[in-house]
Amino acid sequence: MDEERDFLLPDDDDAPTLTKAELAELLFERLGLNKRESKDMVEAFFEFVHASLAKGDDVKLSGFGNFQVRRKAPRPGRNPRTGESIPIRARNVVTFHASHKLKAVVQGEIPPEGDFE
Repeated sequence: MDEERDFLLPDDDDAPTLTKAELAELLFERLGLNKRESKDMVEAFFEFVHASLAKGDDVKLSGFGNFQVRRKAPRPGRNPRTGESIPIRARNVVTFHASHKLKAVVQGEIPPEGDFE
């Protein structure tokens, strides 16, 4: 496994989860921010993303991808157990589209950038 990614992955075979606390710890260790600054920076980032999406604005992260809010139209649905027809109301959903750069890294077409410093 790539040593650069080991710091993000747990030791077991479960799908990895990166928590806000772990992100703050990475900022502390790699960038030398104090722990309070690191935690505040992570919180501010997620508050910004949350508020932007709640307003219906797109969030674009260069080299990573775009989060967009889409309006889904109402449509007929069906209960799979009973076969009963159920209307599904219109709603907003958040979608993510990976950037070309992220897709290329995932496909192994280009190497990931070394340190994130």
